[in-house]
Amino acid sequence: MAITKEQLISDIAEAIDTPKSTVRAALEQLSEIVSDALENSDEITLPGIGKLKVSERPARTGRNPQTGQTLQIAAKKVVKFVPAKALSDAIN
Repeated sequence: MAITKEQLISDIAEAIDTPKSTVRAALEQLSEIVSDALENSDEITLPGIGKLKVSERPARTGRNPQTGQTLQIAAKKVVKFVPAKALSDAIN
C-alpha cells in the first residue's frame, strides 16, 4: 500500500516531535526546490534515498494498439530515479 502525503507528514511530525504544519511547509518547499532544480536539468541527491535526474527520451515510432496505425511519439524529458546503495541494500 502506498503512503499518502498526510501519512508521510504525520510520520515525520511524530518522529521528530514537530507540528504537522511545519512538516507540511518543509515538504512543500522540498517539492519546489526539486522541481526548480530538475527544470534546470540539475541532479538532486537525497542522501540515503537516491538521485533524481532529467533524461532525454528521443522521438520514436509507436503503434496505436486499437487500429494498428503507426504514429510518431515526440521527444521529451523524463525524470529518472536511481536508488542509493543504502536503500537497495535495505530492501534486499
